[in-house]
Amino acid sequence: MLGRKRLIIFSLVLALALCSLAYIDLGPFEQSAEAANLGWGSQGNKVSELQRKLKQWGYYDGPISGIYGQQTYEAVRFFQRRNGLKVDGIVGSQTAAALGLNLGTSNPGTVAGGSGASNQNDIYLLAKCVHGEARGEPYVGKVAVAAVVLNRVKHPSFPNTIAGVIYQPRAFTAVDDGQINLAPDAESLRAARDAMNGWDPTYGAIYYWNPATATSSWIWSRPVHITIGKHVFGT
Repeated sequence: MLGRKRLIIFSLVLALALCSLAYIDLGPFEQSAEAANLGWGSQGNKVSELQRKLKQWGYYDGPISGIYGQQTYEAVRFFQRRNGLKVDGIVGSQTAAALGLNLGTSNPGTVAGGSGASNQNDIYLLAKCVHGEARGEPYVGKVAVAAVVLNRVKHPSFPNTIAGVIYQPRAFTAVDDGQINLAPDAESLRAARDAMNGWDPTYGAIYYWNPATATSSWIWSRPVHITIGKHVFGT
C-alpha cells in the first residue's frame, strides 16, 4: 500500500515538473517569434534604423522617433508596393532583407565571410540583381555586375549594405522595372557567390553602363576601367 502511494506521489511530481518545463520553454519562444517583426506600436533602435533607411530612399518624410506609427506604416507599405513584396505594413524577414535591416543580432550588410541565413539572403538578393541587370551577358560580365554592388557597399558615398545599394532609388534599372523580382538562375547565383568570395573583374568599379543605351552625359564623364560584354565599368 505504501509503495503504491509513493508511486502516485512520484507520478504527480513528475507531471508537474514536465508542465513547468513546457511553460518555461514556450514563453521565450513566443517572445522571440513576436520580436522578429516590426509593426504598428513597435518602439526602439530598430524602428529608428528602419525610419532612417526609408527616409534615405525617399519613402518616409517623418521624424526619426523610434516609434512605429501611421507615417512609418504608410512608408513601409509604399516600399513593399514598389518592390513587389507583400503589402501588409509589417517588417518581417522578406521586407527586412529588402531594406538591409537586420532584425536579429547578425549583420545583414556583411560583404564576405558571413555565415548563416543573413549571408545566404545577401547572396540570393545579389543574384536577383545580377539576373535582372545582366541576363544575356557573358559569365564574367555577371560577376562584374555583382562586384560593382559590393564595391558600392564598401564605398562611403553609397549605403553600407547589399540591400541598401540595390534598393537605392534609381540606382538599378532592374529595381525600377520590376525585374529584381524574377527568380535568379543557377549562373546568376554562382556569379554572386564568386563576387562575394572576392572576384572583381572590374578592378574596383562602382558604375557600369551600356554605351548603346546610356543617355546621361554625367555617366560618360566617369573614367572607364574596362569593357565586358555590352557594359563598360568605371569609377
